[in-house]
Amino acid sequence: MEIRDNLLDRIAEAEREGWLGEIEGLRVSLAGSESKIDQIDSAPRSMAINLGMPRKAPGEPARNEGAALLRQSLDDQQ
Repeated sequence: MEIRDNLLDRIAEAEREGWLGEIEGLRVSLAGSESKIDQIDSAPRSMAINLGMPRKAPGEPARNEGAALLRQSLDDQQ
């Protein structure tokens, strides 16, 4: 929203100053930002977001389990 508001301010400034080329570029950016805002607003609120967190592979011991197995193995060797 802040980006959109900033673009609107910049468009108004460009119009006051007569920067015609700048106005067109800013309007393209404004259309893109409004499209993204619409996408965010229309997305389901319960939609899960993938944060890219690693998952434990099936059959792979967790770190603490692996450390416990290593300690047990070392104890068994003594």
